[in-house]
Amino acid sequence: MSGLLLNEQIYLDVIQWRLPSVQRFLWIFTADIKDLHVQRHGRFVPLLDILAERVRAGVEVRLIHAKEPGPRFRFDFDRHRELIESELFERILCPRMHMKILVGDGRWVFIGSANLTGAGLGAKHPDRRNFEAGWLSEDPAVIAQVLEFADTFYLGDHCRTCRLRDVCPEPLA
Repeated sequence: MSGLLLNEQIYLDVIQWRLPSVQRFLWIFTADIKDLHVQRHGRFVPLLDILAERVRAGVEVRLIHAKEPGPRFRFDFDRHRELIESELFERILCPRMHMKILVGDGRWVFIGSANLTGAGLGAKHPDRRNFEAGWLSEDPAVIAQVLEFADTFYLGDHCRTCRLRDVCPEPLA
């Protein structure tokens, strides 16, 4: 299955259905990150609650973003010891990160315009959300290509020649 997802379809298919059901790994690449809330069991909770739940279930989560998140995100983040202490959770800051990609278990990839924010991917009212578009794919060739690129990034291959290294808080290489 591959196809275009628009606006609320992204939230419903990727954030509500796919993301909470990953079993092995979840990689999230985004430029901006804010206090994103999602509907879960009849109430709205921070996405960080779901990421912490996945880490407790043994899922490896990588969150790679371009700038420091806001205070509400940091407050929610600090409530989750498993996100701070577990080797299964990694948060990487890269000032050049502008991709918006989610990869789940190597079984699906979503590539789109939306940042990891309430207006982009969260449970905002349809009349308050950003207009977003993205492509969801379960094609093994597409997923392999994204995973290969993600691995070269994660291993720091791009850090060696990066011209923003002087402003990078933690170069990977």
